[in-house]
Amino acid sequence: MIHARGLVQTFTTGRGKQAKEVRAVDGVDLDIAEGEVVGFLGPNGAGKTTTLRMLTTLLRPTAGTATVNGYDVLTQSVDVRRSIGYVSQAGSTFSQALAGDEVSDHGQLYGMSRRDAVARGKQLFEELQLDGLWDRMPKNMSGGQKRRLDIVMGLIHDPTLVFLDEPTTGLDPQARANLWEHISKLRTDRGATVFLTTHYLDEADALSDRILIIDNGRIVAADTPDNLKSQVSGDLVRLEFDDTAHVPGVAQLLDGVGSDVVVDGGAVSARVRGSARIVPGLLRDLESRGATLDSIEIVKPTLDDVFLTLTGRSLRDETSTPDAADQETAQ
Repeated sequence: MIHARGLVQTFTTGRGKQAKEVRAVDGVDLDIAEGEVVGFLGPNGAGKTTTLRMLTTLLRPTAGTATVNGYDVLTQSVDVRRSIGYVSQAGSTFSQALAGDEVSDHGQLYGMSRRDAVARGKQLFEELQLDGLWDRMPKNMSGGQKRRLDIVMGLIHDPTLVFLDEPTTGLDPQARANLWEHISKLRTDRGATVFLTTHYLDEADALSDRILIIDNGRIVAADTPDNLKSQVSGDLVRLEFDDTAHVPGVAQLLDGVGSDVVVDGGAVSARVRGSARIVPGLLRDLESRGATLDSIEIVKPTLDDVFLTLTGRSLRDETSTPDAADQETAQ
């Protein structure tokens, strides 16, 4: 469905003598198979949105090649656009138009008859729990309803490949969970391939068959969520004691079975591989030393731990160079 090699996007910051060329995307390779739900992760400025815009023909690559649904993004951009659904982070509906009119007009832009666009739109309204909102303006809808309407706009022409750019940003937890269910059904009920960009780690973990992580314009990891998390050096085991006198000895014990030992007052933590096997023996050692635990916590690795391990910073780190998509000087 998506095949890209060596995608590059440069932009210029500053003016005159202060002008500097920056590579927002620096040689990205992608292979997305039919029927996959792929989560595309990265902090602000990592090149995530720029890559998405190149794949959807909204930004011309500086270098490299890409085909989407078998069409070249440079020479067959119209065919690419006709064959995909795209739901932008900003949304695509006019707040003061009737929702039904927006949807049917959008369908007609894809060559559908008005009759077919209306029928298809009303079917999607029912599937996405927008019943009764056909004649309502988006400005009078909730955040969750507006995002589902955006998805209807992206699906009106029945695409086999759907790009979702931060689809749940700004939604409350209940609305997010509801939209997750609908995104899952794009593949299970409609057979669609989904390319999803998100900052929400739990969202990527729950929805994606495979995760791609981009940082500084390069893909730094690509695998299933479980395989990526298994690369982190073990579960985080945290032991807390009322009597801090035991802490140095416990730290030595943890150093023998784990790594990254951290002492914080009466608490000691470490990364331990195979914690289910190691911790029972560790507790017996503590008991033999007369060390009484106040609490114990075992935390499985998260996707944020994966990114921290790979790059030395959190996925939530927003101190990166701005993405080329946000630059007026993008080339």
